[in-house]
Amino acid sequence: MNAKKQYNKVVLAYSGGLDTSIIIPWLKETYGVKDVIAVCGNVGQGKELDGLYEKAINTGASDAYIEDLTEEFITDYVYPTMQAGAVYEGKYLLGTSFARPVIAKRLVEIAKEVGADAICHGATGKGNDQVRFELTVKALAPEIDIIAPWRIWDIKSREEEIEYAQARNIPVPVDKEHNYSMDANIWHLSHEGSDLEDPWNEPKDDLYMICKTPEEAPDKPCYFTIEFEQGIPVSIDGQKYGPVELVAKLNELGAENGVGIDDLVENRLVGMKSRGVYENPGGRILYTAHAGLEMLTLDKDTMHYKEGVAAKYAELVYDGKWFCPLREALAAFVAETQKTVTGTVRMKLYKGNCTHVGLKSPYSLYSEEFATFGEDEVYDHKDAEGFINLFGLPLKVRALALKDKEI
Repeated sequence: MNAKKQYNKVVLAYSGGLDTSIIIPWLKETYGVKDVIAVCGNVGQGKELDGLYEKAINTGASDAYIEDLTEEFITDYVYPTMQAGAVYEGKYLLGTSFARPVIAKRLVEIAKEVGADAICHGATGKGNDQVRFELTVKALAPEIDIIAPWRIWDIKSREEEIEYAQARNIPVPVDKEHNYSMDANIWHLSHEGSDLEDPWNEPKDDLYMICKTPEEAPDKPCYFTIEFEQGIPVSIDGQKYGPVELVAKLNELGAENGVGIDDLVENRLVGMKSRGVYENPGGRILYTAHAGLEMLTLDKDTMHYKEGVAAKYAELVYDGKWFCPLREALAAFVAETQKTVTGTVRMKLYKGNCTHVGLKSPYSLYSEEFATFGEDEVYDHKDAEGFINLFGLPLKVRALALKDKEI
């Protein structure tokens, strides 16, 4: 990006934190921007949004949008990913990964509405989010420029950011008691940095801001049911909920019982490993329940093939390729598999453990009659001999061909 280029109007992905607070005056000083339009996508951050409009205007923004994207986030991003069974590197439920494209999509829409010259974000030059924001912009509005201050400005540390803000009388949020880099939305809360940067350090109990630790959780197990319709959760214990309310309710149940804490060292897209601790109570419950129902309702070939799709789907989402053709094609495949994923799952939560303990569906492929070792009208035990002879023929032929030969 040419730092000498001038822009008239820029849309900024705004959170109200230290980075985006100082980006507003920096854009004006660096590019001569007349209008900075601050846009915050509400995906369930909670109290972080309090007073955000006023903060943006007081910091120098010409206008600010606080966009409620929470339901769209769940229905169009969270649920399709959950239906795919997509988990990055075995643990990460992609809470930050698929929050970025829904926010970036809205940035693009507003940029087009207001006639902005560029879109700006505060993601760091070492992180994954810069890729996720920018790939979305490139896919949806390739004509709009992108400004990434952390890749071009002279500021090198948090201390320098604070000095920059103080010199311009910009109030900045500095929380010295909880010195972690965090990302929050209705799906998860992530923690990075500070003592977590040493993977030998066990996370401190006061790290957790949503979940109880398993030791603090009740000594009595918690049971409830979740009903699914074509792979979408619709009710808990028979009570219907909208998408936002349902995830919020499961967050409460999971957090109370110490469910959804994941500690992992993950491979970042940009090349290095990073250590993160995630609180994902509702997400862990939904993934577990949904996978259980699929065991009952999907045939073997589809289920096994879908396992490979899940890994690729997770990688694409993690890498910021939500709007790529392959992710969309895989989503179409997944949607087809969900037509029979309807039924009820009974869940059991106990001191960090999350298991399904009951499954039923009108589309169940399980038959107690066929599964029994006893006689039935469908399975003839004598058929097994011919099946095994044919199934094992390649092994027998190879063994005969190599008999008495040294290999």
